[in-house]
Amino acid sequence: MQGSEAPDSMAVDQAQAQTRLRFEPLKAHEMNDGRVQFRKVSVPAHRFSPLKKAWMEIYTPVYEQMKIDIRMNLKARKVELKTRTDTPDISNLQKCVDFVHAFMLGFDLPDAIALLRLDDLYVDSFEIKDVKTLRGEHLSRAIGRLSGKGGKTKFAIENSTRTRIVIADSKIHILGSFLNIKVARDSLCSLILGSPAGKVYSKLRAISARMAEKF
Repeated sequence: MQGSEAPDSMAVDQAQAQTRLRFEPLKAHEMNDGRVQFRKVSVPAHRFSPLKKAWMEIYTPVYEQMKIDIRMNLKARKVELKTRTDTPDISNLQKCVDFVHAFMLGFDLPDAIALLRLDDLYVDSFEIKDVKTLRGEHLSRAIGRLSGKGGKTKFAIENSTRTRIVIADSKIHILGSFLNIKVARDSLCSLILGSPAGKVYSKLRAISARMAEKF
C-alpha cells in the first residue's frame, strides 16, 4: 500500500508546485515600485506637418488599444508616451515608441501601425557611407539605383522580401522581420556597390523561391 501511495503523493506535490510557480505577468504600474514608465520620440522638422495631419490616427490605437498615454509637446517638439494603471503589459510602451518612431522615419501609417500588432517586426537603419564612401554625383547615382525609375527597384525589393523601405537622402530604413530585413539590406548593398539591377532581381527571385518552399 505504501509503495502505491508514494507516486500519488509525488504527483500531488508536483501539481501544487506548478500551481505555486505560475506567475502572472506584471502590469506596467506594478513595476519599478509603481513608477510611471516614460518615453520621448523626437519629431524632425519635415515630419511635423504629416504628424499633425495624422495625429488622431496615431493617437487612437496608442491610447485606446495599447492603453498608453500619448501627447505632443509642442515646445520640445517631442511626442511623449507613458504607461497607465490599466496598461496590460510594459512591452506596449516600447511597441508604441517603435510605431511613432517608424512614422517619424517616413514609413506610411498603415505600415508603421503593424509594429503594434506583430511581435516579430523591426526597423533597421543604415547609411550609404556605411557600405561605400561616395560623394557628389556618385552618391546621387547610387541613390538613383536604389529607387530605380519611378521607384521600380525599391518596389521590387519590397515585394520580394515582404519589407517596406524608406530612402531619405543617404539614409535607408527597412521595416520587416529579421530575416527579410537581412535579405532586403543585402540587395540594397549590392546596388550601392554597383551591381546591375537585373542581377539583383535574379538573386531576389531565387531567394523568394527558396523561402516559398520553406513556408
